[in-house]
Amino acid sequence: MIRNDIDWAGLRAGFEQAQPFSHVVIDDFFLPEIAAALEADIPPFNDAAWAEYSNPIEEKRALNHWDRFPPTTYRVFSYLNSAFLSSLAALTGMDGLLADPGLHGGGWHLHGRGGKLNVHLDYSVHPKLHLERRLNLIVYLTQDWDPAWGGALGLWTHDEQNEHPGDLVTAVDCRFNRAVIFDTTYSWHGLPEPLTCPPGVYRKSIATYYLTPVREGASSRGKALFAPHGTQADDEAVLKLIRERAQVETAAKTYRSK
Repeated sequence: MIRNDIDWAGLRAGFEQAQPFSHVVIDDFFLPEIAAALEADIPPFNDAAWAEYSNPIEEKRALNHWDRFPPTTYRVFSYLNSAFLSSLAALTGMDGLLADPGLHGGGWHLHGRGGKLNVHLDYSVHPKLHLERRLNLIVYLTQDWDPAWGGALGLWTHDEQNEHPGDLVTAVDCRFNRAVIFDTTYSWHGLPEPLTCPPGVYRKSIATYYLTPVREGASSRGKALFAPHGTQADDEAVLKLIRERAQVETAAKTYRSK
């Protein structure tokens, strides 16, 4: 499924030294026929199965139900949740990596024109498994995407004093079959500028997350912590939304329409 010539151990030094936090970008991640099949598997934008996130800090659709996955997608996620763990261990040196079979926060992701995702930190402790999220894998799956439309995954430094993103260090353009793997400990990331792709063109991707037992001193975040973008910093309604979005008890009612 994945190219067999990737030297995972050889990528480790680059992963660990990357800025603003540990990450690696791998082009041509899946075998060509697998990548094409994965893109074709993703449902149309208006399919009733999508969960819709539509608010000032995120405009996207997501789906993580295994029973909706066609055979190729099902087999790929099965592989990413099993045999692929040894490759991640070689890349990162992390001990005890575990997959999340529920794909909490993962699965298919889809952004249309105007889609965006404010800069954020992912949750730290899984709200159901009570394990620490350590790694994120994202693979872009839109052929012929024009970088001028936006959609690059931006990576920001961490302002520890203010619990806020600092400087944008790099942006990973949305190229078909490009994978990004990154340490999620204090990794501010997102695509806060609305996409300008033509109607009917979508930023498609799949995502999975990997966990370990909770380390001593780990953050207790149970939901993503978002940052306001641009003039939102002065908008109390947006700031209230961000506060509620960050709490396990109130998040669901604030961001998902179904």
